[in-house]
Amino acid sequence: MPFADVSRAELTERRRQLRRQRKVRIMQASWRLLFVLGIAGGSVWVMSLPAWVVRQPQQVEVQGNRLLSTATVQKLLPIAYPQSLWQIQPEAIAQRLKQQAPIAQATVSRQLFPPRLKVQIQERTPVAIAVSADNTISLLDAQGHAIPLQSFQRLHQSIALPSLKVLGMRDQYRSQWTTLHPLISTSPVKISEIDWREPTNLILKTELGIVHLGALSPRLNQQLRSLDRMRQIGSNVNPTEIAYIDLRSPDSPLVQLVQDSRTPPPAAESTP
Repeated sequence: MPFADVSRAELTERRRQLRRQRKVRIMQASWRLLFVLGIAGGSVWVMSLPAWVVRQPQQVEVQGNRLLSTATVQKLLPIAYPQSLWQIQPEAIAQRLKQQAPIAQATVSRQLFPPRLKVQIQERTPVAIAVSADNTISLLDAQGHAIPLQSFQRLHQSIALPSLKVLGMRDQYRSQWTTLHPLISTSPVKISEIDWREPTNLILKTELGIVHLGALSPRLNQQLRSLDRMRQIGSNVNPTEIAYIDLRSPDSPLVQLVQDSRTPPPAAESTP
């Protein structure tokens, strides 16, 4: 039975090839496993080398700090010296910095040659002193975030307080503040105080006197330009006689005099 013999021979050869292929796959898997174990073991060995250890705060490089000293930032890092670079958790350190100091953003990265940490921070820079509706005093950054006064005091950092004061600041004003502050800070007329206690009438204390703007609106830039054109008002009217400048209509500014503001309205005539 030649056909039966041929089929049996083919089956035997096929089994032999399958066994050979299985042995090759097993050997390949074994080599891959040994390679992975070697890499893992080598990594553990490298990580344990004394060369990859942060031994002192001076191995922490701080960038982007202007208000906070480098030594202050280094002291805030939750690192028990000496500590392996690989045991340090950059994300945890960045989060800790934002919680412990007036820092808006922080990025921490490892450097192997030479071994050190790099800390890049973006500070919250105070641009105004804010007095909230409940008379709580804090500092305010350009994005409208409140910075407690103690944030710098507890870190023994002395800073120059901003000259701008904001009364009646509220959390819901934050988005409007990002529009208001750039215009106020670049105004050609110096502004020292913003009274936001009454949302329908924004009041400014300026070098030309008190200014009433009405509700904050897209016309603010136009109102400030109109105020700039009124610089000669002191030559026409005694500044002490001016109660406030009304810029609700920037095209038709009004000057409210002290005498006018105190004059009561005429009494209504009685009918016989």
